[in-house]
Amino acid sequence: MEQSTSLSATRLAALVEGFDRSPAYVGLADALRELIGDGRIGYGTRLPSERDLTDALGVSRTTVTRAYAVLRDSQYAEARQGAGTFTRLPGGRTRALDRALWPSDVGNGVIDLVCAAATAPPGIAAVYADAAADLPAHLGGHGYFPAGMPDLQAAVAATYDARGLPTAPEQIIVTPGALAATAVIGSALAGPRDRVLMESPTYPNAVQALRTGGGRLTTIALDPSGWDLDAVTATVTRHRPRLVHVMPDFHNPTGLVMSEPDRERYARLLAGHDAVPVVDEAHHLLALDDDAHAGTPFAALAKDAVCVGSASKSIWGGLRLGWIRAPHALVDRLTRARVGLDLGVPVLEQLVLTRLLTGDLEPVLRGQRARLREQRDAMAGALAEHLPDWEFRTPAGGMALWCHLPVAGATALSTEAERHGVLLAPGPSFAPEGGLDRYIRLPYAIAAPQLVEAVRRIADAWAVVTSRRVGAAAPPVGSEPFLVA
Repeated sequence: MEQSTSLSATRLAALVEGFDRSPAYVGLADALRELIGDGRIGYGTRLPSERDLTDALGVSRTTVTRAYAVLRDSQYAEARQGAGTFTRLPGGRTRALDRALWPSDVGNGVIDLVCAAATAPPGIAAVYADAAADLPAHLGGHGYFPAGMPDLQAAVAATYDARGLPTAPEQIIVTPGALAATAVIGSALAGPRDRVLMESPTYPNAVQALRTGGGRLTTIALDPSGWDLDAVTATVTRHRPRLVHVMPDFHNPTGLVMSEPDRERYARLLAGHDAVPVVDEAHHLLALDDDAHAGTPFAALAKDAVCVGSASKSIWGGLRLGWIRAPHALVDRLTRARVGLDLGVPVLEQLVLTRLLTGDLEPVLRGQRARLREQRDAMAGALAEHLPDWEFRTPAGGMALWCHLPVAGATALSTEAERHGVLLAPGPSFAPEGGLDRYIRLPYAIAAPQLVEAVRRIADAWAVVTSRRVGAAAPPVGSEPFLVA
């Protein structure tokens, strides 16, 4: 059984100091829900007894009893007979990861803001047609390319050369998407005794993928303004992780770009502790503003870095191709692990991507960026109009806004929004160890009119959530999981 942490009454009293006392049990319950929701009180923590907390706060026993009842009714706590009251989250700790990994259909009129994946940009159909014309030349072979077709390996390697990172074709391993690439890395490089360090928030599907080999998860909080390298240093020094997952360019979900000094310091830190950086670059081509760009490739600063690339985010989700760029010393090990996944991705898709990378990509990307920029601005404008007290920074790239709510309630909002015809991924979906219930990710990957309508519905749902200040949270709409992309 998982060990639970206990929180003393004195410590909890300090955390809720100054809570609203009109009435006191409501203010205490709200303060506790916010602390649990944003992770300052961890999932599964045993709360102090009602008597001890009553003494520590100097309030009536009834106040604490009623506040704990509100927590239980709203699914932020549970009572265990003979053991006490323990924190939880609405839907349970694993709900986010369960819902992250399995797709389901949405109904008519439902707007999906869970999946941050754009429709295919103009021009893709023509590239597929041209690639199909190339296919007969390859039908005489077996069609198995565990590391990728040589022409595609060379084309991907050339993209790194162009970024100032010399890369040989044999350093490229083609996979069926970036998620598969991450799983290959996790299975090859981190075993059950190894620590795997991930950011929080992070892309939820990557958590499961990187732990394929059984690595033990440790997280580091990502500050709203960027990476706290002092905190990262302390965590790396204490836990000595084998793998460190980092998204330095248009981070998912925050949209942040790591500064050049931070990249250099981070790379030196990991090299000094024999930690392998796993660099997720799935969004690095999605710079939307004229003055925006990805930074120096992390692998140019960290020679041991293993990079993950993707065609699915920057081009189209239906083009299920990703890749690994690995140091020469790790290529054989990763290729062997990749064969455990399958014997190669479809030849036609590889021909499509080869054509794009060797000549047709820039016009496609220009169209994709222009469309995403228009949709981002439409969503930002709608939020300013309908939810002016929500805080967010407009990212210079990527595919989503990361919104800070006035009060904790993202999980409750995702449930209520579903009733209003919008699917949302709340902040806890992106928190590997819980918390972040004051955040929600809003992708701008669909047409602008749909985004504006979605924000209007979300505003209606948020009004319901905030009016339900005390009381039982509404039950989940359905039990079927859906994809967080």
